[in-house]
Amino acid sequence: MNRRQPSLPKRRAARFAAVQALYQLEVGGQPVEEVVGEFRQHRLTSLLEPFAPEAASPPVDAAWFERVVRGAHRMAPELDPMIEACLAPGWTLQRCGYLLRACLRAGAFELAACPDVPVAAVINEYVEVAHMFFDGDEPAFVNAVLDRLARRLRAASSSNPAS
Repeated sequence: MNRRQPSLPKRRAARFAAVQALYQLEVGGQPVEEVVGEFRQHRLTSLLEPFAPEAASPPVDAAWFERVVRGAHRMAPELDPMIEACLAPGWTLQRCGYLLRACLRAGAFELAACPDVPVAAVINEYVEVAHMFFDGDEPAFVNAVLDRLARRLRAASSSNPAS
């Protein structure tokens, strides 16, 4: 994990926690409500512990955290093929690994199900979250994949006169 101490507005803190929760859901196989409950009771109050154990945890938009975790988890069977279609040739979502996959699913959920959040905000936020976890090329990877996905998802919705 990248050790730079992040600056976390409430919603970014929620996204950061959501990526952790999605990771835990996939690795641990627990029910989503169990993981959400654990985060609400224990983990949302110590988000910065891996970075600076003595630092106070930032406030978290708990409602946004829950919306992203539940939504990305529920929609994963629908989101995964869309994400995979945006990967470079030869890449699979499985190859991305648990944490990167969690970050992509959370971003994909917001692009697919939260049309009130601007595309640039979604992409920038998940690139920042990726920087918190990774020191390598992964943030650029998140940027590229979510940008491709946004062009597909948001172009389809903006061409629909009913939306």
